[in-house]
Amino acid sequence: MRNLFLCFLVPLLLSCGATVAIDYDKKADFTSYTTYDFYPTIDSGLNELDDRRIMKAIDSVLLQRPTFQKTEDPQLLINFFAKEYLSNSRNSIGIGVGGGGGNVGVGVSGGIPIGGKEVNQTLTIDFIDAATDQLVWQAVVDGSYKERATPVQKEAYYYTVIAKALKKFPPKEK
Repeated sequence: MRNLFLCFLVPLLLSCGATVAIDYDKKADFTSYTTYDFYPTIDSGLNELDDRRIMKAIDSVLLQRPTFQKTEDPQLLINFFAKEYLSNSRNSIGIGVGGGGGNVGVGVSGGIPIGGKEVNQTLTIDFIDAATDQLVWQAVVDGSYKERATPVQKEAYYYTVIAKALKKFPPKEK
């Protein structure tokens, strides 16, 4: 019985969270890229605090790889931008009232949203070849977090989302 429960729970947990779409230039030689930096002026559409959180998360993930280092003369320039919109939480409590007699039944029901509003975000991360100024790799991540998230929660959200996106960088040769 426990194994049956786990068979349903694990796919449910894995399906939650951010979704990532990756695109890249098949002609680019990703083995030659070893250095990176951020564009000097990033217009992400986010506030400065979130920009710093994202840069810190990207640095944290890329610097864990022995082949990458941040430098002032990079081979790759990283840019990112985000689009956000608010939505009501998808969690709700249902309430219903009904009655009937004979062959007739009447019912009224409704849902009360719980959990507050969520910020739905589409974060796009671009890796541009600094020598040619051409886009060579892009990740588009869709995720959400609570509207009233604390700074610690936002930092954890960005780290999780970026780690998931950069897991697929550089692309594997097939």
